[in-house]
Amino acid sequence: MLWAGFCVLAPNLCVVKSVSRRRHVASAVEEGVDQHMNYVVLHRAVPMRDGVRLATDIYLPGETDGLQDDYPTLVIRTPYDKSGEKAQEIAEFFVRHDYACVVQDVRGRYESEGEFVPFSNEAEDGHDCLQWVGTQSWCNGRVGTVGTSYLAQTQASAAVTDPPHLTAQFISQGYGSYHRSRSRRGGAFENHRLNWLLRMAATSPEAARDPALASALGEMRENLLDWLREGYPLRAGLTPLARLPTYERALLDFMTRGEMSNFWRNPGLNLEPHYDEYADVPVTWLGSWYDGYALETPRNYAAVAARVESPQRLIMGPWIHGMGAEGRTSAGDVDFGPDAAIDPLQERRRWFDYTLKGVDDGVSSSAPVHLFIMGGGSGRRRADGRLDHGGRWVEEIQWPPAGMREVPHYLHRDGDLSEERPAAGEEPITYDFDPADPVPTPSAPGESIFSCGGGGFDQRMDPSTGAGETELPLSSRRDVVVFQSEPLLEDMEVTGPIEVVLYVSSSAVDTDFTAKLIDQYPPGADYPHGYALELTYTIQRCRYRNGYEREDMMVPGEVYQLRFPLPPTANLFAAGHRVRVDISSSNWPKYEVNPNTGEPVGRQRRSVIAANSIYCSEEYPSRIVLPVMSART
Repeated sequence: MLWAGFCVLAPNLCVVKSVSRRRHVASAVEEGVDQHMNYVVLHRAVPMRDGVRLATDIYLPGETDGLQDDYPTLVIRTPYDKSGEKAQEIAEFFVRHDYACVVQDVRGRYESEGEFVPFSNEAEDGHDCLQWVGTQSWCNGRVGTVGTSYLAQTQASAAVTDPPHLTAQFISQGYGSYHRSRSRRGGAFENHRLNWLLRMAATSPEAARDPALASALGEMRENLLDWLREGYPLRAGLTPLARLPTYERALLDFMTRGEMSNFWRNPGLNLEPHYDEYADVPVTWLGSWYDGYALETPRNYAAVAARVESPQRLIMGPWIHGMGAEGRTSAGDVDFGPDAAIDPLQERRRWFDYTLKGVDDGVSSSAPVHLFIMGGGSGRRRADGRLDHGGRWVEEIQWPPAGMREVPHYLHRDGDLSEERPAAGEEPITYDFDPADPVPTPSAPGESIFSCGGGGFDQRMDPSTGAGETELPLSSRRDVVVFQSEPLLEDMEVTGPIEVVLYVSSSAVDTDFTAKLIDQYPPGADYPHGYALELTYTIQRCRYRNGYEREDMMVPGEVYQLRFPLPPTANLFAAGHRVRVDISSSNWPKYEVNPNTGEPVGRQRRSVIAANSIYCSEEYPSRIVLPVMSART
């Protein structure tokens, strides 16, 4: 059962007559009015503080007489085409519920003027847009913002400028720091960002005007795995991105700026240094355990909630990235049961009805934190081929949740994972990490690992997805070190932030270590070898072991401590299951592969095999600190 106020998934929405889609005419924005059966759309060129005009559609309820009314107004600022189906669906839904809705192409995208510099202009442009919206005759001065991913970034970065008229926000799956998630992670570059930049370049106004450029960008994206194998790191002037200087510059910045610098402190790239400046308005922060922003959403909620008076709400579900995923019960190869799905539009409407209209449909009486605890299903293979992992929603009063205990689980040389500290004198576990043969990232058949997919998968290689050349489990590789508990005697819920502490050495001056938390199912009729369900994972580059302000190379053979967070999770490890932790040094193509040479990040030309060691002794107690919850009723 969902908690009070959450809606079950509704049938497909009835969409009124769509606005005809217009293509790129950047620097030539036009104004006008589209009249429709149930609403009117105004097309405006809204000037920013520097005179650049951003193409903006305003959806108003009713027919022409709607121009004389004023409404609570929602703002969506997008790089993905204001006339696209997703933006239209949201706008048309809200206009049918007596909101005005403003959808704007961000600077340099689709019909808007100016140059697109990813993320960098959204704070100022968002402030100017909200200031303009709040003074229009059709707006009653109460303005909300809504959107997912980049559309979440446009909201949060504008909020640190405390814009006038901003009244409420619904921020889903958004950034906290791009230095920590979705561009870099633990000092390593996330290859997702390259794929995203190619997608954006292929849909740029420049590519729309130049079919040859569009074709070259599309071909590069289609062959991205080959580029990463043979042409990585990409170099200035040597790819089709060279025709788009701001896109190429963004890629090189994301790839080569490993250290924390003023570049990464821009509010468009990093919210954390600007928490104290965040507008004091009600915000719903929605995230998901299998989203690339899972580390960011709870952090943002906790930080802002501690600083403002307005109510803040956190929702963490079992989904992958994207607003559409909220209406599904599965993520990857795993299903979480019928309660996992929510109706995305209705949930946003409930929030804005409460914060912009004063209509309280149980929002004020529910707890501020809503978490989906994965697990508790039958463990059988469903008719659609997915694992029935199950799950349920719970309410909490805070994040991290009350009743959470931080319990160290120690790594032992024999592969045991337990609360017992390791013995003295144990020798380290050593493996060879070959950058030419990285550990593959599991993904769904037919789905690009660079897409917004992901989810829960059995930790096995699969040639059909490009994840290795055999169908053996990843644990069969010599460079994957497995630690697992004894079968649990009773259920154990793990919900909250997770920390990994490793004591390591290497024959190289720099290398990476990866960590995964896995729910290891026992063998059964449907899964004779068991099922290693990945819950959360990360990577850590050793040169940044002392922080990201500077690099510290390793002395080969010397032992160092690494402390780094795993993205949080919420999972019920059922009795009979094992808690498992996999340690290695690569997860490709999710993350770039460390060449082990210590060359400047994103500029290497060589690679060497590194002998990497994990220490599991009384002197060097490597461990994972799990957030274990008291038993729920």
